Amino acid sequence: MKQSRRSRGDGGIHWDEKRQRWIATASLGYDPSGKRLVKRGSGQTKTEAKNKLKEVLRDHEDGLAIAPTNYTVANAVNDWLMYGLAGRDKATLDACTSLSRTHVIPSLGARKLRDLSAEDVDRWLATKAKSLSTRSLQGIHSCLNRSVKRAMARDKVKRNVVELCTVPTGQPGRPSKALTLAQAEAVLRASVCASLHAYIVVALLTGARTEELRALTWDHVFLKGDPEATPPVPPHIAVWRSVRTGGDTKTRKSRRTLALPARCVAALWQHWEDQGWDRLAAGEKWEEHGLVFASAVGTKLDSSHVRRAFRVALKNAEGVEAAEWTPRELRHSFVSLLSDSGVPLEEISRLVGHSGTAVTEEVYRKQIRPVIQTGAVAMDGIFKQDPKA
Repeated sequence: MKQSRRSRGDGGIHWDEKRQRWIATASLGYDPSGKRLVKRGSGQTKTEAKNKLKEVLRDHEDGLAIAPTNYTVANAVNDWLMYGLAGRDKATLDACTSLSRTHVIPSLGARKLRDLSAEDVDRWLATKAKSLSTRSLQGIHSCLNRSVKRAMARDKVKRNVVELCTVPTGQPGRPSKALTLAQAEAVLRASVCASLHAYIVVALLTGARTEELRALTWDHVFLKGDPEATPPVPPHIAVWRSVRTGGDTKTRKSRRTLALPARCVAALWQHWEDQGWDRLAAGEKWEEHGLVFASAVGTKLDSSHVRRAFRVALKNAEGVEAAEWTPRELRHSFVSLLSDSGVPLEEISRLVGHSGTAVTEEVYRKQIRPVIQTGAVAMDGIFKQDPKA
């Protein structure tokens, strides 16, 4: 009996001389661009090639298409960095790129994605835990997890083994600290001639966040206030924006209007005058954005600019090792100094824009003072001291 001829495009089996293997193929139609979809299976024998093709087709029907043999973890991570972070702010993109290219790709990048196992990820995290903080471990785990999850959604791998792995405890991070009164005075004196002097004064004396100050504009600064109003309005700043995505502050309660201490007013007046000279010196290079704290040509500052200038300003501060401090710790110092002076916790929370006192206590608990004496005083009144004692 004459065998019926295979329909054109239905696939078949042939010997690949170059690979020295049998290749079984099957056509599955066309993709949206009109390109033919062909699945292949290979083996040293015809039977092995056919069985492999059946497995590939079965996985395809289940929506679990096997990734190309050359698709690696590095491919998945780079695809996620390129397409999976669309719409995120630059800081997020930079952070994810840095973590991925410093810790993920060098260690796991060459591994074929379909061969990546939970044991591989566990060993990788355990090794990284010897040098990274727990938060950094959570960051690199998240980058890998999101990369593989995206690849799985695009039929590059059957499952996401990263989700099966827990993040170990890493090295303790550097705890935040606060300046003492003597150190704070030394910082203010040492920074007088620095470009960041006004920034340091406002951050230390108002407790504003670094991302709030970098977004502060002159139309939200009122150095004269309104002494004729009833009641009089003191000089103040409106902390309504930040450098976060969309320009919003961290929380709704972070929007606040803060009266300015006299030292802040003086520093900002001088800074306004200095910025005028910067604008004149820059000429056509100046970019007007209305920012209070800007570069020498008017452009916005990023966190690295502020950190670098901050440490230069602290270089000659007595009793302060510049390399050990960050601009964010000026906010911690604000809380500490107020607490030392007996300002109630509720008032401190309002000033720093926290949603409640619990946040202030949790983040700044080592600086909260003075000792609460109400209970002890009351009990001393209830239980009179034993006269025989």
